[in-house]
Amino acid sequence: MAHTKAAGSTRLGRESASQRLGIKLFDGQIVKIGFILARQRGSKWVPGKNVKKGSDDTLYATLNGTVKFTTKKLKRFDGSRKIVKVINVVDSDIAK
Repeated sequence: MAHTKAAGSTRLGRESASQRLGIKLFDGQIVKIGFILARQRGSKWVPGKNVKKGSDDTLYATLNGTVKFTTKKLKRFDGSRKIVKVINVVDSDIAK
């Protein structure tokens, strides 16, 4: 006797929408003032020259130029050091 069971509710379908975090513009790309460079939670990337950090930790450009990634040693409060990735915007003639 072939039959289907009573249709119950499913446990699936409750996932939240993705937050679309990460790097938005990469090394060597041209940016204008206000372009978002990275969306993040916390300080995965640190703002460098001509880059500001928004209230939600978003990094954005404050100058027309070219994106440049570097690393530096950052001193923590307990005296230890950590290598961090820094996002800079370098002034360039191409961006003008």
